[in-house]
Amino acid sequence: MSPSLSLSFPPPLAAPRAWFHRPTLILTLTRFTPLPHSPLRIDLRRRSRSPTAMSSVHRLQAPLLKPSEELADESDFETIVSSDGLVSICGFGSLLSERSARSTFPDLINFRVARLNGFRRVFAHVAPIFFERGIAKPETKEISSLSVEPCEGETLIVTVFEIKKSEIPAFMKRELEFRFLGVLPETLDGKAFDNLAVLCARYSDEEFFQIRCEGSKEIYFQHYGQYNIDKIWRDDILPCRVYLRHCVLAAKNLSEAAYNNFLDHTFLADRKTTIREYLATGGSGIMEEEPPESLKTRYGG
Repeated sequence: MSPSLSLSFPPPLAAPRAWFHRPTLILTLTRFTPLPHSPLRIDLRRRSRSPTAMSSVHRLQAPLLKPSEELADESDFETIVSSDGLVSICGFGSLLSERSARSTFPDLINFRVARLNGFRRVFAHVAPIFFERGIAKPETKEISSLSVEPCEGETLIVTVFEIKKSEIPAFMKRELEFRFLGVLPETLDGKAFDNLAVLCARYSDEEFFQIRCEGSKEIYFQHYGQYNIDKIWRDDILPCRVYLRHCVLAAKNLSEAAYNNFLDHTFLADRKTTIREYLATGGSGIMEEEPPESLKTRYGG
């Protein structure tokens, strides 16, 4: 039996003016068939969204979806599958590196650069994989991975590529801590893409526990509790050093524009300090540090 784990979800902090405000959530669990070999459930119908307009978020119009951007379950992903059975993925961190993307999606095609309006990058959630790989530093709170969140007026340089429809279940399982959004990137000269792309956006502790873990402390323990993590999305943590270096190198290797965009449009959890500022102050020295030998290829930019 797993150790007892006390979970508490305090009310969210007052959001800065640029944050994306969501209406009150009403969560309803439905019965369905779970993904193979996974205790997780990714099948909640959540359709409430803010009226705030964001140029890159495409309002889906499909029989199974009310006007909304969230891809709550596999059937929602079906609505954005192209006629040739492919799904577009939007990369904003490690997936700025084609080599890194191919380590996760070996059969990806059409890797290219794009622009996404109305979002910013934030290092604001704890990632178990860093604990598993021995690169988390809980003593200094350098344990954060990267996500994106809606932010009016922000623009990101991202990558887009296609994967097979059959890869969707594994993708959803692997990225379980995120909210999946259907967004419409554009080319660097401003032409909108023909198809939606999947974006891994900020989620919440309440939704993760109630939806992904079905309110089960045992399931939560399997993914986070075993690392003494009782809160995932936080504003008091710093980037995992190895991972931050990897993302910066990925952006730099992509293009000068992508590099500068990453430095100036990626923030610490305080939503004030840019990565450029952090690397010049508290994070100085990170770019000179080498990953562990076993992870040099995986986290080599």
